[in-house]
Formats: sequence, C-alpha cells, structure tokens
Amino acid sequence: MISRVGVSGWYRSVFVWIEVCLLAASIGVAALVTSTTPRTDPAVLRQEILTRMRTTLEQADPKDHQHAGHTVPEASAGEQAPPTIVCGVHVYGYEPAGAATLADVETVYGFHLCGVTEQKRHWDGAVKLVGPLIMDMTTRPPGIEVVEATADVRFVDRLREMFPDKYEELALREALPPSEMADLRRRYDAAAGL
Repeated sequence: MISRVGVSGWYRSVFVWIEVCLLAASIGVAALVTSTTPRTDPAVLRQEILTRMRTTLEQADPKDHQHAGHTVPEASAGEQAPPTIVCGVHVYGYEPAGAATLADVETVYGFHLCGVTEQKRHWDGAVKLVGPLIMDMTTRPPGIEVVEATADVRFVDRLREMFPDKYEELALREALPPSEMADLRRRYDAAAGL
C-alpha cells in the first residue's frame, strides 16, 4: 500500500521532470530560431543602408530639407514640376555594428551631398545640401540630423559632440567616393533635363 506522502512525492517528481523537459525543449527551440535567423552579407547590408539613406533624403519634402541657411527654390512660372532633390551618400558606419539585417540597424553615421534640381540649371549653379549626418533608423521615416555650426558652437566641435570617436576623423575629411559622385551627377543632370 502506498502512503499519501509517497504518492504526492511521486507526483511532485513527475511534475519536476515534465518542467525540466519543457525547459530543455524551449531552450532548444530558442537556439534553433537564433541560429536560423538569416544574416545579410555585410556588403549587401551596406548597400541596403546606402539605398535607404538616399531614398529618405530624396523623398523628404524639399521645403523641409533646409540646413546651413539654404532655402530650396520654388518652381518658377514656366516650370511644370517643383524642384526635386538628388542625393549621393556615403556610410561611415552604423550601430549596432553587429546588426544582422537592415531591420536591426538603429543609427547610421554618414555623409550626404544633395543637389536641388531646377530645369536646365547645371550642377555648378544648383543649391546644395551637404555634410555629415546621423540617421535614426528606428523611426518611420528615418530621422535625419545634420551637423551644423551654431552661433555658440563651431562645426568641428558640434561634429565631435554628435559623432562617436571612431567616425569623427572620417566625417572631417571624407566626402563621396568617385563612383557615387559620378552617379549623383548623372542622376542630377537627368532630373534637371540636361
């Protein structure tokens, strides 16, 4: 005959074993999900970031895309379409550095050079929007913060406040790679009808 204490102890040990088995199974599933999350090739991820940056900058309302005292021109009476923005971008880096996919990227540090198109206005005479920037990829659309000097803070000091140390020197000396600059000029000329 089994005593009540023996039966309750037996049930308790069965439940403990069931809990242990469920815990082990859940750890196995979590490990499987983590190991099967697709990881984007770093070169592909960098290209996806470049595309998102360029698209975000070019789709911003031209009137809202002002910095460094520049104003975007209105369409003149003879023009059918308002001016558009055509941009070239360069990525210095992103955080978290170990991001597996574009959806994992939270912040991008880079450079932009945009030309505001007006019909038949050549690149040299176009309004330009240019400089280092930080893009917040956690918002929709991504947030854009451009490095600007103020009455109280010099450009270099402001850049050093905003950028992590590892990107400061890049932001002070690098612009667009030659291939990106050539593509920007080609796309600008097409948009300006040249």
